[in-house]
Amino acid sequence: MVTTLDKVDVVTVGVGWTGGIIAAECAKEGMKVVGLERGRERGTSDFAIVHDEYRYAIRYELMQDLSRETVSFRNNRKQRALPMRQMGSFLLGEGLGGSGTHWNGQNWRFLPYDFEIKTMTEQKYGANKLPAEYTIQDWGITYDELEPYFDRFEKTAGISGEDTNPFWGKRSAEYATQPMKKTPILQKFETASKNLGYSPFMMPSANLSEAYENPDGAKINACQYCGFCERFGCEYGAKSSPEITVVPTAKNTGNYEIKFNANVVEVMKQGDKVTGVRYFDTVSFEEFIQPAEVVVLTSYMMNNAKLLMVSKIGEQYDPETGRGTLGRNYAYQILPGASGFFDEKMNVFMGAGALGMTVDDFNGDNFDHADLDFIHGASLSITQTGNRPIQTNPVPPDTPSWGAEFKKASIENYPRTLNVGGQGASMPHRENYMALDGTYKDIYGVPLLQLTYNFTDQDRALHAYLTEKAAGIMQEMGAKTVVGGSPISDYDIVPYQTTHNTGGTVMGSDPAISVVNNYLQHWDAENLFVVGAGNFAHNGGYNPTGTVGALAYRCAEGIINYSKNGGSLV
Repeated sequence: MVTTLDKVDVVTVGVGWTGGIIAAECAKEGMKVVGLERGRERGTSDFAIVHDEYRYAIRYELMQDLSRETVSFRNNRKQRALPMRQMGSFLLGEGLGGSGTHWNGQNWRFLPYDFEIKTMTEQKYGANKLPAEYTIQDWGITYDELEPYFDRFEKTAGISGEDTNPFWGKRSAEYATQPMKKTPILQKFETASKNLGYSPFMMPSANLSEAYENPDGAKINACQYCGFCERFGCEYGAKSSPEITVVPTAKNTGNYEIKFNANVVEVMKQGDKVTGVRYFDTVSFEEFIQPAEVVVLTSYMMNNAKLLMVSKIGEQYDPETGRGTLGRNYAYQILPGASGFFDEKMNVFMGAGALGMTVDDFNGDNFDHADLDFIHGASLSITQTGNRPIQTNPVPPDTPSWGAEFKKASIENYPRTLNVGGQGASMPHRENYMALDGTYKDIYGVPLLQLTYNFTDQDRALHAYLTEKAAGIMQEMGAKTVVGGSPISDYDIVPYQTTHNTGGTVMGSDPAISVVNNYLQHWDAENLFVVGAGNFAHNGGYNPTGTVGALAYRCAEGIINYSKNGGSLV
């Protein structure tokens, strides 16, 4: 038996950064908002004794239970897709705050080049710089148009940083708080980078350098540099996250309610509008319908795409014909880099998820690609995130992988090893996409999302070029042994790499190549909004959260306007 609940103005599917921002902004306007979160409630008090690497970083306490729902994967259409049974290449989270709870806190704005990548690339290098199989496209919005929303998110989150990077877009205001501490390790990177003619700057951080009260009155504490950020909640309330900022802001209005253990399985549509969502209580398996004037998909990008697919909203992408937009332009991220082994001991156990310095000299189109067989690039950073004891075992090449010699080398090199790593942009390719699996279903009887993905020639060329640049920095830092990352071949979903998945529900100005417009309003249902990294037309050289936050504020503005005037927002 299905229970139909009272109708509300707005329902969000998922309560992380995007769901929290939509809720806060709409609730402040007097709209009644319900957030459906399939995980449990949690907050700072739950992380009082969080320094348990095995529980959180190995057994993934804050992540999705894959015995209930997962994704299936294959490298190409000729292979049989199989379900991911253990967390691997990327981590699927759930629970209040979403990935905004267990992120590192590195907060970036994508470059102006990213938003107009097709136009700018063709203007500079011609229309045939990349083969036609690469489906690059502009985002339907420029950096300048999105800048006010970037600023809004950074003030909400209290981002710490410095505006000294000559390559990024113009800012309308300084960072909310000062940059984090510049440690001796970061100073070593800074000196080497400057010696090579590069422009190092402190990484923008949501681990705050000082206590801060945001414009909504939410308070964020100062970082203690304990080194337990990524995959962990913050025990100090010092890593900006939804549950200490936008969620309490929404609750304080009296117009917001969160329903936990609520797993949405369908967006209900009638004619050219949606009417609400259907969900299961994950504990009792009771079934509910939540009617709403506006539905907003704010869960992880893969789940947003899956919900549209199972609800048959939009046209599924077909790689054979190139038709359809839903599931198109999936992109991952490439990780060039180099390790350096030093003689001197360094403090590598203290740190924070976004304590780092970066150079952008080889990101975006900040360097000439005329003689290169790839476009875009990567930010290159040194981060001091705090090396944890179980998973950190750096050893030089030719060291045995077990036994007494391995143990001796691991202990010797733990405080003597540094890494320069890149977040490399990934371009969409015709054969990389998401669809529904025809064989496997989740615990609610809904087909799994199927991912078809492999690295491309563009990825391999970018990785090789940026790895060489990272090794050059490490050499200049004085490492006695420098080891560059191994060349990439086929994508392997087993080892962890990054959770920065993008695409599938792409934004744009043309319905023929996008799922939503630049207010994240669905082309086929004017009261349905979809917001997250799935809106990205390609993946960039940074992590996505800052750009996702900006898009969420723009989406909230669109929803408020739509609730007053109706119709298409563009």
